[in-house]
Amino acid sequence: MEFTFTDHAKYRIIKRDLTEQEIIESLTHADKTSKKHGKYYAQKNIGRGTIEIVYEKTESYIKVITVYWI
Repeated sequence: MEFTFTDHAKYRIIKRDLTEQEIIESLTHADKTSKKHGKYYAQKNIGRGTIEIVYEKTESYIKVITVYWI
């Protein structure tokens, strides 16, 4: 599975003091996932708090759209 990040997601990852690796691990081991309005949402507690990742997915890739603390 290939992971890609929008420019917006890359900016938010840096702004929120996260790494792309933390996002990938959070997606592959999410505490909770859901789908709303055609987008997927994953939540993961990473010790410093809980993040939510908004993404699109197909059989071959996941595209991260944004990331935020909840």
